[in-house]
Amino acid sequence: MRTILELLNSKSDSTVHTIAPENTLFEAVTLMVDKLIGAVLVVEDDTIKGIVTERDYLRYMAADNGDAKTTPVHKLMTRKVIYVTPETSLDSVMAIMTSARIRHIPVLIEGKLSGIVSIGDLVKQISQNQEIHINTLEDYINDSYPGPASNNA
Repeated sequence: MRTILELLNSKSDSTVHTIAPENTLFEAVTLMVDKLIGAVLVVEDDTIKGIVTERDYLRYMAADNGDAKTTPVHKLMTRKVIYVTPETSLDSVMAIMTSARIRHIPVLIEGKLSGIVSIGDLVKQISQNQEIHINTLEDYINDSYPGPASNNA
């Protein structure tokens, strides 16, 4: 597996959870807790307006900015959302996420939201790919190497 499309197709749950900009931070966090996810895309009229993450909530609460039950997510969401396309390689996405210090990245097809990938999804897939590669190499070595020569003197 080398592309984001292949990773998305292999995910057991490809649901992308979204919330509207006027929904509260508490509603966003409740959705993340209920769905066991770390980020929610903020969408309006099928357009990504931003992303809100667990980290955003923690920073908000640590700064004592107000009440999460009344604060709309558009007040603290990240507005500049980095995204990738299905053809993007896993290595490229890992590099993007590492350099941008993000843990979630949406996938767009012709400008339309088609999925979201977490750093956990990438690490899991890259680890599986490496394990398959190692097993293949071990099989090749075992099949190619005749073993120690016996000395029946």
